[in-house]
Amino acid sequence: MRGYVPGVFDLFHIGHLNILRAAREQCDWLIAGVVTDDKAYRAKAKYPVIPLAERVAILEHITLVDEVVVEHQPSKLDVWREHPFDVIFKGDDWRGTAKGRQLETDFSTVGVEVAYFPYTMQTSSTLLRAALESAAS
Repeated sequence: MRGYVPGVFDLFHIGHLNILRAAREQCDWLIAGVVTDDKAYRAKAKYPVIPLAERVAILEHITLVDEVVVEHQPSKLDVWREHPFDVIFKGDDWRGTAKGRQLETDFSTVGVEVAYFPYTMQTSSTLLRAALESAAS
């Protein structure tokens, strides 16, 4: 089974490692999709701290990941068409949200399962960014 973990993967931290580790246990081939800086900005109204090329390089050297793709397509279904997978993994902060329901609806049309893993509350790129900004001021 082929799995897909999309993300910004900015300021790589234990939450990223946790989702990659959990996803790896569920599939034979794991693809990590790294969103472009512009796509990250459109989703979060902030550019990543770590440039795209460096985020890709970090993931390429994590042995849990078999393949790294740059996600520049407008939708996750477009990514799936270019890099087919059987299951997409997301943090459970997406479960029950409008985005999560849309993801489930979209992927149900092509037989892809949406699997959720626990979100790491104590560490996130948002918290790390805030700590860096606080330390800089």
